[in-house]
Amino acid sequence: DRQLVESGGGSAQAGGSLTLSCTASGFTFDDSTMGWYRQAPGNECELVSTLKSDGTTYYGDSVKGRATISSDNNKHTMYLLINNLKPEDTATYYCARDGFASGPPPNCFGAYGATDFGYWGQGTQVTVSS
Repeated sequence: DRQLVESGGGSAQAGGSLTLSCTASGFTFDDSTMGWYRQAPGNECELVSTLKSDGTTYYGDSVKGRATISSDNNKHTMYLLINNLKPEDTATYYCARDGFASGPPPNCFGAYGATDFGYWGQGTQVTVSS
């Protein structure tokens, strides 16, 4: 059974750092495009970052300069490090992998590029307090 499981969410202070992890089971990352999305309360789901198999990365404006996406293919795990956390980083974070599967959850269906990702995790909550 192929699935993605996020971890590393929780509470953090503004100005601090947090690393989210996404572990895959049943498949690998090394030939795929991976991504992180998030949805803050009252906001639309947004693309945070992507990592292609050739190492190309993308960061949304909201985290550009503060975030680093990476992966450890041996561990089948992808990471998202966010530095200088802000209260507006408070959101549910989802990891995603391309491929033909069920696609994004309904709340993220309209997000940029979301339908390119067939596999999604259940999400992990991040709360940043000022």
